[in-house]
Amino acid sequence: MKKSLRIDFVSDVSCPWCVIGLRGLETALADCAEELEAEIHFQPFELNPSMPPEGQDLDEHLLQKYGATPDQFAGTREALRTRGEALGFTFHMERRNRIWNTFDAHRLLHWAGLTGQQRALKHALFESYFTDGLSPADHTVLVAAASRVGLDPGEAARVLASGMYADEVRAQEARYTGAGIHAVPAVVVNGKYLIQGGQPPEVFAENLRQIVSQAD
Repeated sequence: MKKSLRIDFVSDVSCPWCVIGLRGLETALADCAEELEAEIHFQPFELNPSMPPEGQDLDEHLLQKYGATPDQFAGTREALRTRGEALGFTFHMERRNRIWNTFDAHRLLHWAGLTGQQRALKHALFESYFTDGLSPADHTVLVAAASRVGLDPGEAARVLASGMYADEVRAQEARYTGAGIHAVPAVVVNGKYLIQGGQPPEVFAENLRQIVSQAD
C-alpha cells in the first residue's frame, strides 16, 4: 500500500533555488510514485519583506545584501540555468534585472490554495518572473498568471485589490520563521521532517523513502 505524505513547501516566488527545489521534488515524487503519494501545500516566505513596491535593481540588491558583484554571481546564474534546463525549466537571467516585493503574490497563492490551483499558479508565477522577466508585484502580471492556469481573472483582481488574506499570509510566515526556517526552499514533510535547499531529485527521493520507512 502506498504511503501518503503531507509536504509543506516553504518558498518565495523570487527565489531561483525554490524553482530548482520544486522541480526536483516533483521529479522525485514521480520516481517514487509506486511507493508513496504526496499532497503539496505552498507556504509563504519573503526573502525581502521590506522591499518597496517599485523594487530594486538586482545587481545593486545583491551587492548590498550579499556583498557580491555581478561577476561573482555569474557562476551561480549559469549553474541555475543548467540545472533548470535539466529539470525542464527555462531561466532567462538576462530578463530579470530587478527584485520585487512578493507579498501580493503570496496572497494570491493563498487564494489559489482554496480553489485547488495552488501548484499550477506557483509554476506560472515562477515562469512569469524567471522566464519572462515580469514583476511579481504587478497586479496585471499576477492576474494574467492566474488566468493562464484556469482561475477566474476577475476574482483574482478582486483578491489583489482588496488586501484579502494578508493576515493569513503573515500568520503563516510567522509560523515558519518561528519554527526556525530562515532560508528557502524548505520542505517540511508530515510536519516534522525537514529537507533544506534546492536538492537534486535523487536526494529528495532518498529522503522521502527514508521518511516513509521510519513511519512503518
